[in-house]
Amino acid sequence: MAVWENVWPVIAALLPSAGLLFLCYGLTKHSLEGDRRERSAQRAWEEERRGAEKPGGPHSPNSPGE
Repeated sequence: MAVWENVWPVIAALLPSAGLLFLCYGLTKHSLEGDRRERSAQRAWEEERRGAEKPGGPHSPNSPGE
């Protein structure tokens, strides 16, 4: 029983630091994933726009099939 009396203060002291570490990890991971998704969307938008600018592109009025 005496061992737990010494362990609880240590756990209580480390718990806030562990919580902040978890929070920092989650925010960083979410930020990096958001940046990756944004770059992917930007790349897709730029490719779509380049395709529309080319003559005969998928969105041009003179493209075949319309």
